[in-house]
Amino acid sequence: MNIYVDFDDCLCETGRAFSRLACEMFGTDVPYEEMHDFNLQKAFGLKDEQYDQLLAKGHEPDQLLSYEETPGASLAISGWIQCGWHVSVITGRPYSAYEPSRTWLDRHGLRQAELYCLDKYGRENCIRNSSFSLTMEAYRKMKFDFAVEDSPSAFSLFDHLPDIRVMVFDRPWNRKHVFPGRNFFRCYDWRGIQSNIAQQQGQPGLAR
Repeated sequence: MNIYVDFDDCLCETGRAFSRLACEMFGTDVPYEEMHDFNLQKAFGLKDEQYDQLLAKGHEPDQLLSYEETPGASLAISGWIQCGWHVSVITGRPYSAYEPSRTWLDRHGLRQAELYCLDKYGRENCIRNSSFSLTMEAYRKMKFDFAVEDSPSAFSLFDHLPDIRVMVFDRPWNRKHVFPGRNFFRCYDWRGIQSNIAQQQGQPGLAR
């Protein structure tokens, strides 16, 4: 079984952290539950320069290592790995964030989960002039049975996988989004993700 897992706001509470950072840096008062746009510049109403400063600060190693785990994430993924499933953490973070991101995973008991940095968003939500470790061409050759993702901007990444089941982690910025197919399922926590995947394991089209 091959599983794709997004990092930010699936494994850790990045949105909440950025909400606090934006308030500290610029005095913006946009609580997490009011972050209705995945693009942080739009969500917080920032100028270009402020947006760049926020992203730079949020991707500093100390900041990345401080992000709180989404409850149940490491326990669920560790269970999958113990069952022999292959888990790939595919993040939109730039490659400059790889080492602290890898360290975060290791500290949370996820040493066996592979980590890739992919330019998911065409630079829309990443530090300018960044590099990435996984090309889109190489990503398109990867096969997954299930995915855990929160960003509507990333849903097109699964267009080449007609049999994939996508667990959409419920977040304020995806609540009004219409899912692109019946293979997308809204989940409210990691217990729900585990339950949904367990229920669908026996369906045809899944590579084991």
